[in-house]
Amino acid sequence: MIDINQVSKWYGDYQVLKKCSTRVDKGEVVVICGPSGSGKSTLIKCVNALEPYQEGVIKVDEIEVGHPNTDLPDLRTRVGMVFQNFELFPHLSIEQNIMLAQRDVLGRSAELSGKKAKQLLDRVGLADQAAKYPSQLSGGQQQRVAIARALAMDPKAMLFDEPTSALDPEMISEVLDVMTGLARDGMTMMVVTHEMGFARKVANRVIFIDRGEIVEDCPTDTFFAGNRNPRTESFLSKILNH
Repeated sequence: MIDINQVSKWYGDYQVLKKCSTRVDKGEVVVICGPSGSGKSTLIKCVNALEPYQEGVIKVDEIEVGHPNTDLPDLRTRVGMVFQNFELFPHLSIEQNIMLAQRDVLGRSAELSGKKAKQLLDRVGLADQAAKYPSQLSGGQQQRVAIARALAMDPKAMLFDEPTSALDPEMISEVLDVMTGLARDGMTMMVVTHEMGFARKVANRVIFIDRGEIVEDCPTDTFFAGNRNPRTESFLSKILNH
């Protein structure tokens, strides 16, 4: 579903990604972790062309992301993205937030997009919040709305960029529960997170990135079993003992 081959990226003279290669098969859940500034968020933003890259090839569902002829709006309907800070439109109701891209990008009628919005709000446990505005919801609720909005485009894969890092601790589990449900339903997912409990429970593989390099890329059981690269060991010792 997602194939990343020898991808490198620079910001000016600074190389943020160094020949990164991995793949995510259909239905697979891959967690990406690493220190702040390691390049993990940049990597998944390259997958749906929110960030350009200078070397290598990324393909999503056999579409080459960096090709000049690639229809990027169409690509982004195939790959849903959930950001750290929700990115909801404050002047629209929750239901309208979920309907907007369906109508403007997919060309769905108001009736069909509204029906889809209601189904997805029910799925994320917010059916009774449709008429409210983002400012009236908690951070955890807003993030669940953001997930529903991404799902409304019927994506083939979902990207999550530290979806719980802006949340209060008591709100984290409600978002992770929705993500766990998506994984159980077979959604292909790349998740940048430091929630190692989620990784142990849900991920098929864990990737550790440090200084722009993929240092570890292995099955979850192997990742947590020990015998890790010293850079990985140092990172995990800090977050697991926190």
